[in-house]
Amino acid sequence: MTKKLTAILYLLFFVSGFCGLLYQVVWLRLAFAAYGIITPVMSIVISVFMLGLAVGSFVGGRWIVPLTRRLRVSAILFYAAAEILIGAGAFMVPVLFAHGTRLLFNIEQMNSVNYLLFSGAVIAAAMLPWCVMMGLTFPFMMAFIRENQRDNNQSFSFLYQANVLGAITGTLLTAYVLVELYGFRMSSYIAALCNFSIALTSILIGIRHPFKAASAAVEAAPSPAAPPTARPMLTLVILFTTGFSSMAMEVVWIRAYTIIFGNTIYAFAAILAAYLAATWIGSYYYRKHLSEGAPFDTSKLVAMLAAVSFFPVLLNDPRIAGNPLMVILSIIPFCAVLGYLTPKLIDEYSGGAPKEAARAYAINVIGCILGPLIVSYFTLPVISLRFNMIVLALPFAAIFYYIRKNAQRTDWFVTMGIITASFIYFTLTTNLSYEEYFMKQGAEIRRDYASTVVSTTPEKDRGDGKQLIVNGIPVTVLTGITKHMAHIPLLFTEGQPRSALVICFGMGTTYRSLMSWGIDVTAVELMPSVVDAFGYYHKDAGEILKNPNGHILVDDGRRFLARTKQTFDVITLDHSPPIEGAGVSLILSEEFYELAKKHLNDGGVLHQWFHMGEDKILYAMTRAIVKSFPYVKVYKSLANRQGFHFIASMKPIKPVNVAEFVKKMPQKAQEDLVEWFINPDTESIIKQIFDFEFDIRYILKDDKRLTITDDRPFNEYYFIRRAVAKINGTYVEVE
Repeated sequence: MTKKLTAILYLLFFVSGFCGLLYQVVWLRLAFAAYGIITPVMSIVISVFMLGLAVGSFVGGRWIVPLTRRLRVSAILFYAAAEILIGAGAFMVPVLFAHGTRLLFNIEQMNSVNYLLFSGAVIAAAMLPWCVMMGLTFPFMMAFIRENQRDNNQSFSFLYQANVLGAITGTLLTAYVLVELYGFRMSSYIAALCNFSIALTSILIGIRHPFKAASAAVEAAPSPAAPPTARPMLTLVILFTTGFSSMAMEVVWIRAYTIIFGNTIYAFAAILAAYLAATWIGSYYYRKHLSEGAPFDTSKLVAMLAAVSFFPVLLNDPRIAGNPLMVILSIIPFCAVLGYLTPKLIDEYSGGAPKEAARAYAINVIGCILGPLIVSYFTLPVISLRFNMIVLALPFAAIFYYIRKNAQRTDWFVTMGIITASFIYFTLTTNLSYEEYFMKQGAEIRRDYASTVVSTTPEKDRGDGKQLIVNGIPVTVLTGITKHMAHIPLLFTEGQPRSALVICFGMGTTYRSLMSWGIDVTAVELMPSVVDAFGYYHKDAGEILKNPNGHILVDDGRRFLARTKQTFDVITLDHSPPIEGAGVSLILSEEFYELAKKHLNDGGVLHQWFHMGEDKILYAMTRAIVKSFPYVKVYKSLANRQGFHFIASMKPIKPVNVAEFVKKMPQKAQEDLVEWFINPDTESIIKQIFDFEFDIRYILKDDKRLTITDDRPFNEYYFIRRAVAKINGTYVEVE
């Protein structure tokens, strides 16, 4: 092949990798919106991607050469067809997700086995065909390279490097630029346009480089490529193990490092980009060493992998570290060695033959499929984050030990063996993860498939010092604000309220306050362990849980509203902090408020809490509410006047009348309201709550285009606008 054609093929696979990661980001978000923001959904999306790559790679590797021989058609034309179908997925996956959501409306709560199984099946059905097409691209392009360059036995690593570089670009551009500027739908269409452009370019190449009859004879001849590795079974075992552990580790890292990076899109993008960048560095040096005729020996690479796989545990003990740079530095060596080892093993195993390369790659990807599922469903709910990482690193130590026994004894192996053994010892006996650090301070730890929940009391002599920490993020403390989230909207209902819904259970304070009114109360919480921690924060939790008027459901709040026929006098919600958190916009968007108002009784009230954050997010959220509700009032919080209580209704909201409000409250509700005040006086407290009504016209005076929608989650994607605002000195935080 000419240098020009080689460069074009590299570019095509670069763009293909870019599109693949863009689709993964967008489809993961669509899956969260449809099936819940939980770790199993993330694991299923990742695993379905990997399954598609495995199936496509295996099937394509087996059939592409016989197919091109029989039809006398260049393999690059099949590659073009695969890219066209991938582009079609940009239009089809959202439609299939929408149909799948409706199919699951009658399934049980989100923590039920049935829901987890059926949602996984629906996600797989919607995504798998397009992911299989992605998997076909590797063997199809390898077959084309071999048609035109028979002696090329490193085509997999060549394409792998281009694909990973494209994936890095896709991760960063999607998270930091495209979604903020264009939204999810238009970003998907941009990717589809790229796929169609790849297909058109490939067709033109196929016209200029048609399949020749002579090529079939050459293809049938013995390959002059380097012979396969001497121990093919060991190669496949290593490939499976690296796939399994690396992708499982990625899921564990995301949960473990949320406390360091924060629960934002950019935190996940940074971890993924670092993972991919280090992988690309490893593949780059493999290609460089290969061209020099001196690649590292596999046994030495496995020895290095055994040692560096423990770095994420060693270097992120909260007593010695706890910053994003240390996280990045801890995972780069592991990912770089993987980036070197994986293409090397597949090149050696296949000798450039598409069929053998596809088999080896499929084995690697099968490991990538199983890893996230095993940790999400079986190990994360049971053992600590530290032990999860140790368990996932130990197979590399075992493979190293096996190879060492069968290799010549050298100082290198002795040294690496001592280092690895030392790392194992220290991670098992000395290191702590953040959850174990809290345990040493007397905190209670609860785990489930969705979260690690820490219940702690930093100020041991004060009950109001209790904190709730979910996946490393401080969610709430015992505060009167969460009581007001119940009492304020109930006071504004027409007549005496009969029912209420609270979305986001938290410590259960709002639920507890709603129950003090003697009405039917439903609470929806995403994390089972958050509900289980209720008794830690409130001594009367057991009594409240026995009350037949109360119902606590483990489900996604938006999914609950989409499938229930119930209506309520009050719907009150408090998003998990921060306001920029991944997925938070799904209960702040125009679409959510439209859904919520359908479940309010005549004269019902919706309450939305906004704590603090960027002024433009406050404006965007307010406009989203106002687009659904014609009547909206805003009150500053009583607690240091930090934060805002939004009251929204389809009917005019009556003026504040303190005496009437006091009369409306049952005795138990009044006792609940004043519970944490030193000088309890119901009338005085109610007056203070409503003393500061905020003029909503001030909030709405900004750019009328500012709003939050499912397609344009304004609060979550902010990198460009904040960078510009900070340069111009116009960035403002509100409290």
